[in-house]
Amino acid sequence: MANIKQQIKRNKTNEKRRLKNVSFKSSVKTAIKKLNKAIENKNKSEALLLLNLSYKKLDKGISKKVYSKNFVSRHKSNLSKLVNNIN
Repeated sequence: MANIKQQIKRNKTNEKRRLKNVSFKSSVKTAIKKLNKAIENKNKSEALLLLNLSYKKLDKGISKKVYSKNFVSRHKSNLSKLVNNIN
C-alpha cells in the first residue's frame, strides 16, 4: 500500500478508470456477440444494423482511449468480412 498521499489519490482514480473501462469493454463484447449470433442465423439486415452499432461502440472506445486505433481497425475489418460473406 502506498504511503504517499498523491499516490493514494492516483490509486483511487486508477481504480475508478479501470472499472469504467471494464464496463465499457463488456458492452462492446456484448454488441459483437449479438452481431455474431445474427451472422450465424444468416440474418443480413439485422447483422448490418448490429454492425453499425459495433462500429459506433468501437470508435467510441478509441475516443475514450480504451482501445488502440489498430485494435479497432482490425476488429472492424474482421466483422465487415463476416457480414459481407452472408448469403
